[in-house]
Amino acid sequence: MTQNGEELVVLVDNEDNEIGVLEKMQAHVAGALHRAVSVIVFDSRGRILLQQRALSKYHGAGLWANTACTHPRPGEDPAEAASRRLKQEMGLEADLHPALSFIYRAEFPNRLVEHELDHVFWGRCDDEPRPDPAEVMAVRRIDLATLRRELRARPGDFAPWFHIMFLEVDLGVGWPSPVQVGGSMVDQGAPLEGPH
Repeated sequence: MTQNGEELVVLVDNEDNEIGVLEKMQAHVAGALHRAVSVIVFDSRGRILLQQRALSKYHGAGLWANTACTHPRPGEDPAEAASRRLKQEMGLEADLHPALSFIYRAEFPNRLVEHELDHVFWGRCDDEPRPDPAEVMAVRRIDLATLRRELRARPGDFAPWFHIMFLEVDLGVGWPSPVQVGGSMVDQGAPLEGPH
């Protein structure tokens, strides 16, 4: 943050090289590519912890998304940002492991644009979340097969970046093994076959 309380995001090129900083809202108005992190937390039964974004969020309000997400601060490592935000948004701590990175661009009805190079981390935690109500209006745990069905049946219930992230994992790196997240995984079902 700046001295006057503005939140800064790190601008990057397509290879994640830092090229500057910009105030967060300005970056979203301009659609400038910036660094982000997303966290996916599994429980020992292999279910993903989802959050429903608070209605006060500047975009994606009321939509279901991954466990936590944020923008690394200038000078902050993406892994540190992921752990920080998991604690802030959900009141949880977990050993997080890098999964993948991807670039996406999504335009919202309020004319803001998310254009992010998103670093995705995952881990395991069975603790009950203690969500910050300013960030999160509801939480739930869901197995991959059910989540896949819901993404097909009700795509408008989910944040746009979550769709893209899900496909990137489903059709790319694959979901983590039990060893990778420290628990047993349930049946994952058949992968999605393309954009919804």
